[in-house]
Amino acid sequence: MVFKATILVGGAQKGTRFRPLSLQLPKPLFPIAGVPLVEHHIDQLAQLPALSEIILLGFYPAEEFADFCERCQQQYRIPIRYVQEKGPQGTAGGMARLKEELLSGEPEGIFVMNADVCGDLPVDEMVEQLNTQKEAECILLTTEATREQSTNFGCVAIGGNNRVLHYVDKPTTFISVNISCGVYLMRPRIVKSLEACESGSLWFETDIFPHMTHKGTLYAHNTKRWWSQTKTAAAVLYANRAYLRLYRTRYAARLRVAGAQIVGDVFIDPSAEVDPTAKIGPNVSIGPNAKIGKGVRIKESIILADTIVHKRACIMHSVIGWRSVIGEWSHVEGVPLAPNPNVPFAKMENRPLFLKDGRLTPSVTILGSDVTVAPETILLNVVVLPYKELTQSHTNQIIL
Repeated sequence: MVFKATILVGGAQKGTRFRPLSLQLPKPLFPIAGVPLVEHHIDQLAQLPALSEIILLGFYPAEEFADFCERCQQQYRIPIRYVQEKGPQGTAGGMARLKEELLSGEPEGIFVMNADVCGDLPVDEMVEQLNTQKEAECILLTTEATREQSTNFGCVAIGGNNRVLHYVDKPTTFISVNISCGVYLMRPRIVKSLEACESGSLWFETDIFPHMTHKGTLYAHNTKRWWSQTKTAAAVLYANRAYLRLYRTRYAARLRVAGAQIVGDVFIDPSAEVDPTAKIGPNVSIGPNAKIGKGVRIKESIILADTIVHKRACIMHSVIGWRSVIGEWSHVEGVPLAPNPNVPFAKMENRPLFLKDGRLTPSVTILGSDVTVAPETILLNVVVLPYKELTQSHTNQIIL
């Protein structure tokens, strides 16, 4: 079988909850575990021997994806290109206008993925299910959530033989603990039938899938593997931790085991300079050309490209933006966030920025690009916008 894939990357009007990290580059290109978020999807799709093309579909300016697509084409040896939409058209609207290109070459299946999900995606198992269940027109990748969290997602009621009996996107009342993962595999006739409405928007979740359940042609593939979303900047640290764990079995060479005091799973770009006395990990990613000084302690954090961390600084549960400078003996720390380990199938909470009483929600600390932190400064649970120079300590604040 020949397959194609479309990854829905959205645009600048989307992903506002990801700021300030999305102010410098498109959210799908944000590096997690040393690799752009959307490249994790490309890497998993590229393992399918019958994949013929990957199309990134969104309304970011095309030039922002040009270098990325060129590099990925060379690395994965699969045609990869970006198609720019005029604006937001829903999850299916852009595909309706692109369907002739998607159907060229007569693919037998077309993957559709949302770029802001992450996980150990069983794309090979979905292909196998599509081959064996001839009555299935589309297969949804699903997983389980808690009863309380399920209404934040597309809820899927699954009957015998994995047939979807009912699908409702973000229902107001409980329907099922099975939720959609935002990954679909559909036969070409579904894409061929797509017709954008006058408003230009068309949604799989509200316009297509509910009708397919009535026809009995929508099926589910339920997975127990790790899956999450990256709706907020805080969610990237959880994704970073999980992808680093996947590297153990898939790309062990990416994990650093020497050159500093390494604890647990750590990715350090080969161009980064890390002093041997620094203690790094667990669950840390350090980007290109970063410089980590003597005695630095970093854990559960992402250090982006060209950042300088001076001696004896401590960084925990934080994302440090591009070209930032952390002064010596400074302490930068956030509040650790993860799904509740004591609740089966719990997912990351996409919490609002502020609590009901107006206080900043406890979360990871995030520094935008080009932030300078003076020596001996303490930052606890803060969000700092780009190009700020901090000369005093801050707690539970947004620095505008």
